[in-house]
Amino acid sequence: MAEAPLSPNTMLSSSHTSVMLDHICSSILSMDIIRDIEKAWKEGKLLEVVSVVRKTAETVSRMPVSIAVTGESGNGMSSFINALRRLQHEDEASAPIGVVKTTQTRGSYSSFHFPNVVLWDLPGMETTAQSLENYLNEMQFSQYDLFIIIASEQFSMNHVKLAKAIEGMGKRFYVVWTKLDRDFSTSALSNEKILQNIQENIKENLQNEGVKEPPTFLVSNFDPSLHDFPKLRNTLRIDISKIRCHSVQKIIFTICENIINESVTSLLKKIDTGGFQDVLGIQDPNNLGDCLKSYRLFFGVDDKSLKQVAQSIGKSVEEYTNIVKSQDAQTYHQESSTLSWIGNITVFYLCIGLSYIPYYGNSAAKYLNYMEQRRLLESVAKDTKTILRKVLEDFINLDEVH
Repeated sequence: MAEAPLSPNTMLSSSHTSVMLDHICSSILSMDIIRDIEKAWKEGKLLEVVSVVRKTAETVSRMPVSIAVTGESGNGMSSFINALRRLQHEDEASAPIGVVKTTQTRGSYSSFHFPNVVLWDLPGMETTAQSLENYLNEMQFSQYDLFIIIASEQFSMNHVKLAKAIEGMGKRFYVVWTKLDRDFSTSALSNEKILQNIQENIKENLQNEGVKEPPTFLVSNFDPSLHDFPKLRNTLRIDISKIRCHSVQKIIFTICENIINESVTSLLKKIDTGGFQDVLGIQDPNNLGDCLKSYRLFFGVDDKSLKQVAQSIGKSVEEYTNIVKSQDAQTYHQESSTLSWIGNITVFYLCIGLSYIPYYGNSAAKYLNYMEQRRLLESVAKDTKTILRKVLEDFINLDEVH
């Protein structure tokens, strides 16, 4: 059986981003889009980055999402997958079911009701505490984007441990009770009381182990149009969309973050050699106000650019300017710590002792200005990342509303 594709939700680390971009990003975002993002950032055009993000809407809908259906054997996991896909058990494409442990290995299924979604039917978990860790590893839990824990008859400690493990991975999960029809037919209690008891039992068992209550759905696999099944479908569609959007957000942020870091490294080298003012058009490198404006313009987070971006997303510009720490030279000076100045002076005199000060000779004033330039540049770069993250979040939230 073919393994599932690498999850687009995989975080990209700065140490191997170039390799991962080829493996993940190009399979989700076209190389043209990636190049457009790089070009826009290198030219300091934040508004064009937003424009490129808009172009990814169609791509996002095609992004693969992996959903694992798990639980204890005999809880009706395969039957649930068939019901979710609106298939009868006798249909050729249905997942095999039976009164014994039918699913021995992972099975993957698709449905036109959920395009580009892979539903993974996992074998039932074993019953010992030691086997839970083995189960998580053997079933490759790290590759799934969302989990559906299936239960019936009882919500056991094994279900709770499974929920706790998934929560610890930072992944979203549901609890689905699948045999409501049998509960109704075998209990003397009213249907309303049965529903209440099941909900309370699940909630209590999870809370006792410190697990936050997840979305819980009580259904019958024999009738996917009754009880919580319609609500489950709607919730699943919403969460699939969120998973896709946030996956793209992480990828775009990583691409832009790398470019920002590369730009900072390049400018720091020019600051070290005293040639940065030529690149940025700075007339007086001793004027931190002019340097600050040039840095913000270079990274595309000047007031004019932020206003254009805010208007394009339908947000107030204050939502972005208020999170900028390096708004003006005076504010920057006020927020500069005394310890940093003491550190600069200490390093300066240490450099004198070592007869080394980058390009500034024996001028303490010039060296301190050099250190200020570094700190100012790094501050603007940090602001740029903060603004970028908020822009992406705002745009994705707006897209989810529509």
